Amino acid sequence: MKKLDLSLRLFLPAIWLGIIIAIDGFEAPLKFQAPGITIPLGLGIGKLVFTAMNACEILLAALIVVATLRTKYVQPAWTWVWSLVALLAAKVAIIRPLLNIRTEAVIAGESAPFGYMHAVYIVVDFLIVVALIVYMAKQARHLVRAPEPIAA
Repeated sequence: MKKLDLSLRLFLPAIWLGIIIAIDGFEAPLKFQAPGITIPLGLGIGKLVFTAMNACEILLAALIVVATLRTKYVQPAWTWVWSLVALLAAKVAIIRPLLNIRTEAVIAGESAPFGYMHAVYIVVDFLIVVALIVYMAKQARHLVRAPEPIAA
């Protein structure tokens, strides 16, 4: 079971990283280029997509914590795990609700100035990406070990 948990500690962050790249890098900017998509419609779609993405991120973070607990790994892994959890919590509990206020105003037809929270969201997602890459690199190092010598 330890090998499975160690493997999950590599695969789960890779899935999370893929979600961020797909949604932040492709879906979010491309939807506004589609014919007939207005800003309110694009924001409505984005709100649904990012809510679903955040739910997936919460699930993945919880599974990473469980996999790390089950293998009782040393301090460096926990530093990155708790960094991921803290960044995700800030994104979901603080930044997204503030972005949703503006989104709801634009969808309702009100004029809402472009705020700095989008930039904060991007920075936090960038930090999550960095933390995921470092965490995965550390996990890969523990999975890929020199083969044991064959007894003669």
